Amino acid sequence: MTDDPELRASDADRDRVATMLGEAYATGRLTTVEHADRLEAVYTAKTMGELVPLTRDLPELSGRPSALASLEKQSVSATFSKVVKRGRWIASRHTHLAATFGALIVDLSQAVLPGREITVSVSAFAAKMIIRVPPNAQVIDEVGALFAKRQVSGGEGGDGPVIRIVGTATFGKVIVARTITDWNLHGDA
Repeated sequence: MTDDPELRASDADRDRVATMLGEAYATGRLTTVEHADRLEAVYTAKTMGELVPLTRDLPELSGRPSALASLEKQSVSATFSKVVKRGRWIASRHTHLAATFGALIVDLSQAVLPGREITVSVSAFAAKMIIRVPPNAQVIDEVGALFAKRQVSGGEGGDGPVIRIVGTATFGKVIVARTITDWNLHGDA
């Protein structure tokens, strides 16, 4: 960070601290409550001095360039197969999902998000793709469809993370859901 605690914090500064907190939560260094409390403090912080105490007891990410790169961008794909990604995992700021002749189910409801907004790009060809978002997420749907079905559940929306979904579905199905019942499947789909 900086030596001047009175310097105003930028969105990039807040996102970097949020990424560190997400890594700490995903590796078990913070509980769910600690993570939520600190994350709220991150996004209300106005100065660099307010950000410093939030990560003082956590290891720096800067020595691990591959970890920082994976937090910025990652891909999950399924080709002629079914892939399910769920539980507590670290999502990236830009996550690309690709499914071809298969099924891809990605659950973001328990994932650690690296900031207030993430972009999920989708590419579904003759495949089914299900993306579960947190109940309080604000979903921005920009997916195009050609001979395909798109379904985005209503839900509450609100003060949660902004999840922008972009891309295309061709001869397939893309479902964005807030609960498992939104996609009419049971169990692990």
